[in-house]
Amino acid sequence: MYHTVYDAQQMPNDTDIFETLRQELRRGSLILAVLGQLKAEHYGYTLRKALAEAGVEIDEGALYPMLRRLEAQGLLTSEWREEERRNKRFYTLSPEGRAVLDRLVEEWSRLNGAVHAILKDKP
Repeated sequence: MYHTVYDAQQMPNDTDIFETLRQELRRGSLILAVLGQLKAEHYGYTLRKALAEAGVEIDEGALYPMLRRLEAQGLLTSEWREEERRNKRFYTLSPEGRAVLDRLVEEWSRLNGAVHAILKDKP
């Protein structure tokens, strides 16, 4: 096993380590939250608002590339429509996206339960 050696000036502080790990933890959770929210049709702004109301904050710089990637993977469909005299792109889960979401929810539940049990048993 290799270990990274830092000199005193390069040593990451606890805040840097926490932020890095927090971002890793959030990344997969955000995908699950976005897919779950897109069981109903949304355009970008209403999706961000619905996620925020549920306690999941995501900025536009992360959301829109994620939506494009999920659509390219066949998990979402989108449609441009005019609403309130503006063109908006509406997203929803594709049939494949619904199937993948169901499987991800099962995996999330299993993993979440296991991690919860591990953490609960720690002194």
